Amino acid sequence: MTIAHKSGAARNIFFPFAGFSDKLFNVTADNHMNSTLSEVIRTVSGLLRTRGLTVSVAESCTGGLISHYLTTLPGASVFFVAGVVAYSAETKQKILGVSSGTIAQYGIISEETAREMAEKMRVLSGTTLSLSTTGILGPDALEGKEKGLVYVAVSREKKTFLKELHLQGERERNKEEAAYEALRFLAEIVETPE
Repeated sequence: MTIAHKSGAARNIFFPFAGFSDKLFNVTADNHMNSTLSEVIRTVSGLLRTRGLTVSVAESCTGGLISHYLTTLPGASVFFVAGVVAYSAETKQKILGVSSGTIAQYGIISEETAREMAEKMRVLSGTTLSLSTTGILGPDALEGKEKGLVYVAVSREKKTFLKELHLQGERERNKEEAAYEALRFLAEIVETPE
């Protein structure tokens, strides 16, 4: 990487992650995915605004990407309240309040854990809706469950909805797809009558 000093002198420096962002952005540069993702972000944003709803997010495998997407458009503070990346089992328990019994019995990657993450996050943040993700993006399996298995939960006051995904891509692509599918699921739930 080359950095130019204000004096005009250029200097090469070693940056160990150079190229990583280029690789990541090449994955996201697929025109169809970008236009479809933009459409979903606009749809979710519009639905939440017009219906006066608020949302919080508890993310594990998506690592904050859903929160990033939700705050892409200006004015997201009208509906977006909080996002937590609870990556480890300990964080899921300590910050979100997921039961150690749930994790011991069903595992980190389970419908039950996704459900608790969404329900606890909704209560903690005081939002009308909460969205959660937990899964295995790859390259390896975890807890005897295959790569690409992701659980998404959307919690609202009277009910929590669950979706199971089986993604087939590489890690970065699976992360993007999981975030995209989670937002689509959120839009679907918002449009479902209570």
